[in-house]
Amino acid sequence: MSSLARTASKPTKNRPPAFNEGLLDIGEAEAVLLDLARVFADSGTTLGNVFDQPSKRNAKPPDAPTPNLEAKYRALLEQIPAVVFMAYLDRGISEAYISPQIEEALGYSREEWLEDPVRWYQRIHPDDKQRWSLEAAEMFLSGKPLRSSYRVIARDGRVIWFHCDARMKRREDGRPWFIHGVAFDISDIKRIEEELQEERNFVSTILDTVGALVVVLDGEGRILRFNPACELTTGYTKEEAQGRCVWDLFLFGEEADRFRSIFEVMRADLLPHDYQSCWVTRHGDQRLIAWTSTLLPGVGDTSNYIIATGIDITERKHLEKAILDISAREQRRIGQDLHDGLGQHLTGIAFMAKVHEAKLTEKKRSEADDATKIVRLVNEAIHKTRELARGLLPVVSDAQGLMSALQLWAAEVEDIFGVPCRFQCEAPVLIHDDAMATHLYHIAQEAVNNAIKHGDPRKILIQLTAEQGRGKLTIKDDGKGIAEGLAATQGMGLHIMNYRAGIIGGALEVRPDTTQGTVVTCTFPVKSDA
Repeated sequence: MSSLARTASKPTKNRPPAFNEGLLDIGEAEAVLLDLARVFADSGTTLGNVFDQPSKRNAKPPDAPTPNLEAKYRALLEQIPAVVFMAYLDRGISEAYISPQIEEALGYSREEWLEDPVRWYQRIHPDDKQRWSLEAAEMFLSGKPLRSSYRVIARDGRVIWFHCDARMKRREDGRPWFIHGVAFDISDIKRIEEELQEERNFVSTILDTVGALVVVLDGEGRILRFNPACELTTGYTKEEAQGRCVWDLFLFGEEADRFRSIFEVMRADLLPHDYQSCWVTRHGDQRLIAWTSTLLPGVGDTSNYIIATGIDITERKHLEKAILDISAREQRRIGQDLHDGLGQHLTGIAFMAKVHEAKLTEKKRSEADDATKIVRLVNEAIHKTRELARGLLPVVSDAQGLMSALQLWAAEVEDIFGVPCRFQCEAPVLIHDDAMATHLYHIAQEAVNNAIKHGDPRKILIQLTAEQGRGKLTIKDDGKGIAEGLAATQGMGLHIMNYRAGIIGGALEVRPDTTQGTVVTCTFPVKSDA
């Protein structure tokens, strides 16, 4: 019996402690492999294989039968697109076999490969040699199957990836008998894996360095990916966020309910979705995020995923609101200056001109007619000044200012356009924020103008209501209506209305009426008077 066979047949408890602990040294592993090679090197038989030498094939030791490797299996083995091999552990190379695919794979003939027992070890890639040595030695010593992927250098220098599945058989008395196995060329698979890994690394680098928030959700809304921009914005690490539902971590109250509704639409629709949501950070701060999300459908049993990219627009919204507030204040100042300054000044001129006209008329002077024209022109200037002032200052600084402005606007619409327009407010809706009142007035004004311009209505109704901290401004008309799904593409007017609604923390909805015409609804927060 060879020293390898003797080593492998010893009970586990008698083996070196390093092996028992799974820490086989590389030197010990190589010694085991060289011991195996020495069996073949010392053999005095001529080169051959089990299929080519029937007398050898049929020779049976007294204590066990030779493996049943009949010639009828040779054709089958040599058609397998893999390298099939077998070798006895107590005989020479005459009883070894390797399929002809070895020549196609590595450029060595079967005879060349078998005549050098250590050629396989020599051709293993240097980076994989140590790992393979340990795995192979463990198979010889423990009998565990060898399943390993490693690189082998071909005759022409090409690097070939093989996946090897080998087993060692023992005799009935426990002594090692022979090994057999199969090695598949997996170079193409490895190349694809490397390309995929490179692409994955490239995508990961982009996700980790991009300034936008990137979140990947599964079909249940759980977070699967959470890039560094998300960590920086929210204060949560990716480990803390992964596996948790978005609405449980960042959204609360009505915002969480609204996002759940949006999520149900997203996971059933392949079209991209744009929306905004207010996330609450670890420290309790609220951040307004503008999201664009799309559905990544799974293949087969793979689940669907939702990929969402977001931009933190909190500061931008604050800046936009500040700019609008400044613009609104300037408009109010100019309106007040026109009304209280220039208007009063022109009124004084008109009064003086009227007195001068009376004096000239009394003296029957011909200049009296010119004075009359001056008075008329000054009065017209006063009227235009007041119109300009009211355009710049449509809502007076009063909690009831919006109701008064809408009532006046409805009357003007009826006078100017000849379309019956009614304002309805059954219970007082007090708006203490002048900027909010002005935005609501302009939303109503734009909705009425759109109805008259595009809908040809017979009547228009403006309604203002409030309950449970939410106000509602509704403009209904019975005109031609608006096509379903086209509300978001109807021009700059609707975009401005949406923008004004967002500035005051509200939401705008434009839809066809159930019977005829269009309904524009703006919901907004109302502070309690308490």
